[in-house]
Amino acid sequence: MSNSQPTLAKSLTGLHLWGLAVGLVISGEYFGWSYGWAAAGTLGFLITTILIAVMYTTFIFSFTELTTAIPHAGGPFAYALRAFGPLGGFVAGFATLVEFVFAPPAIALAIGAYLNVQFPGLDPKVAAVGAYIIFMALNIVGVTIAATFELFITILAIAELLIFMGVVAPGFSFANFAANGWAGAPEFSVGAIGGIFAAIPFAIWFFLAIEGAAMAAEETKNPTRTVPIAYIAGILTLVFLAFGTMIFAGGVGDWRTLSNINDPLPQAMKAVVGESSGWLHMLVWIGLFGLIASFHGIIMGYSRQIFALGRAGYLPEVLAKIHPKFRTPYLAVLAGGAVGIAAIFSDSLIQIGGLPLTANIVTMSVFGAIIMYIVSMASLFKLRQAEPELARPFRAWGYPVVPAIALGLALVALAAMIYYNFLIFVIFLAMGVVAFGIWRLLSGGIAKEAAAST
Repeated sequence: MSNSQPTLAKSLTGLHLWGLAVGLVISGEYFGWSYGWAAAGTLGFLITTILIAVMYTTFIFSFTELTTAIPHAGGPFAYALRAFGPLGGFVAGFATLVEFVFAPPAIALAIGAYLNVQFPGLDPKVAAVGAYIIFMALNIVGVTIAATFELFITILAIAELLIFMGVVAPGFSFANFAANGWAGAPEFSVGAIGGIFAAIPFAIWFFLAIEGAAMAAEETKNPTRTVPIAYIAGILTLVFLAFGTMIFAGGVGDWRTLSNINDPLPQAMKAVVGESSGWLHMLVWIGLFGLIASFHGIIMGYSRQIFALGRAGYLPEVLAKIHPKFRTPYLAVLAGGAVGIAAIFSDSLIQIGGLPLTANIVTMSVFGAIIMYIVSMASLFKLRQAEPELARPFRAWGYPVVPAIALGLALVALAAMIYYNFLIFVIFLAMGVVAFGIWRLLSGGIAKEAAAST
């Protein structure tokens, strides 16, 4: 692109980046994870969550090396492009794009469903589209405004989770949590192992998309210093919240009544304080901020990924256009939103395996994430070998053991995901083949190497 073109504004602080890292994920503390109890039971899912928490913690302590060495809006795409060339860049870029473009429609519909409960006359799909319009606009008008808003609602969402733990603590009993905790059985058996692996996607939901903060590194002041602090503080915050909400929710009564619902926290609180409590009404209303924080943050993430892929020639170059006044990738914001809105209106029209479209694209989003984690760790090892002199302001702790643990657990997670979601994986691969063919046709398969060194 011409040097006369506007560039992304470097205006974010480490606090902004921490808010983005946590906010991207925090809706996963409010809903979705409790389905893991249905598969594995509370104790089985506790083991699953420990394994996934180790995977994410070791991943972040390794991934931060790449983020600080190559502070690029493309994030994982840029690292893989530099390590493995255009084909590696394509794999990482496609996987990351699937993760970040396919997650928002499901969250938007959850926002719509929530508002429909409060306002029965409001169509959930119309509310979901309205959420897209509002938060796309907020992302377009400026990254500082968007990130400050993200920080504000993330802090509210964290405060809400802490209040939940404090309010239900008097009613907590570990005996309740552990009762029939091995996939519905009181004792561990070989049969519980299958449930532990089947529950992996729901444990991933606790942490999914934290890596998206890397896509704002190019817009961060002094990224070599602020990114490590933000990422490490972010993963520690999320690990604490994940285990806190899960354990306290499971110990207030019969956890099986919470294992197949989308609002486990309000229902757990209701068991302690009753339906008329002001605490419960506050949780129901402020809980919306958890959804909004993730939705808004992921819009920021997908827009930067689309922008980076357009700038590198994997997508039409027009998608890398930056607004001359706001200095944000506004066409990338709109393009990802168009895909999400189309998915919202296709939700009841397309079913896969008997489930609506959005239920399946969440699983597909997880596939994209896991593949991206694997490629990122492979990129870390490759760049350590190929570019030993590359400036690395933050070096992966415990290298090579810690990155190897992250890589190994990601491979286990991928294998389990394929086994339990084979049809979705086949569709994911088919989409990748189609995307690869389009890329080869339109660009001759040659990405602009400049993207790797930006």
